[in-house]
Amino acid sequence: MAKLELQNLHKSFGATDIIKGVDLAIKHGEFVVFVGPSGCGKSTLLRMIAGLESISQGTITIGDKVVNDLPPKDRSIAMVFQSYALFPHMTVRDNVGFGLKIAGTPKQELESKVAEASRMLKLDMLLDRKPSQLSGGQRQRVAIGRAIVRKPDVFLFDEPLSNLDAALRVNTRAEIAKLHRDLGATMIYVTHDQVEAMTLADRIVVLEAGRVRQFGSPLELYHKPQNMFVAGFIGSPKMNFMPVEAVKVTTAGVMVTSDEFAKELVPVSAARVKPGEKLTLGIRPEHMMANAKGEFRISGSVEMVEHLGHQTFIEAKSRNGTVFNALLDGETLVQHNQHMALSFNASDCHVFNAQGEALPRLSAPKIAAYVRG
Repeated sequence: MAKLELQNLHKSFGATDIIKGVDLAIKHGEFVVFVGPSGCGKSTLLRMIAGLESISQGTITIGDKVVNDLPPKDRSIAMVFQSYALFPHMTVRDNVGFGLKIAGTPKQELESKVAEASRMLKLDMLLDRKPSQLSGGQRQRVAIGRAIVRKPDVFLFDEPLSNLDAALRVNTRAEIAKLHRDLGATMIYVTHDQVEAMTLADRIVVLEAGRVRQFGSPLELYHKPQNMFVAGFIGSPKMNFMPVEAVKVTTAGVMVTSDEFAKELVPVSAARVKPGEKLTLGIRPEHMMANAKGEFRISGSVEMVEHLGHQTFIEAKSRNGTVFNALLDGETLVQHNQHMALSFNASDCHVFNAQGEALPRLSAPKIAAYVRG
């Protein structure tokens, strides 16, 4: 296994820039997930690492070797695609061992590696079946097994669960997490699903329009987003944003006000803020309360309500037209068109300047080292 480094990586198609100067250092044995909206460049970046896309500028290093000019087969990588890409006329055994057979691996060694991967992925009883006789989850495990037997330095996964139904996605996600623990391998995983990213990753790369907006652990991105894009992308339901104005700056934070609520002090760094400056206040739906215990109070008419059992999700609109979401306790009784008062604590708020950059939170929770158990 090996570390992976990307230095000033660019990719252009004619005059169109897709990847715009990506710098990443991925540690040996780390599970890193690329996330971002459609078209942000995450799959293109993965294909560049794999050698399936040429690079326009920059350097890719796997271990201690620059691989820019190496073909995929010489990069010591294995890739698992969104489509299983299994040979329909071959058995599971032959599909798993196909790459080794093409490489001229001795029969005894090939059989040993296939057996080892099959045990790890619980495919032992399926080795003589063909893909048409397998479920979607089983087919994806076969594709993963084909990657494992090569014993690569880096595993690359390109949205491997997107073709599975919800239950299978959960099960296969757990299997991939266990596989990472068992192999201790360097893994890079592309997805648009932030639940997959938050549950699988040691660190997450959030991409927007070919640029890295933040690279950190799941909890760092949730608690300490560096900008509005990351704050709005990480977390479900997404963070509420409200325009506010700074009325006073102190060493204890920034006092803000808006048409929705009275003046309140938010414990964020005021080093770069001036009174009268236009800012944006962010609060996550799960930090809103159906009572008046918080420092900030806002009310509105409930336009949508979803009773989820353990939680109740509402969307409301204030008298000034601000739309906000709240994720409340499941016992909260709410009806459509009901007028409802909510509150939230200043310590849970995020504040962003006019450029969308986060002001450092003075009361943000300390993020412990993120270790996958």
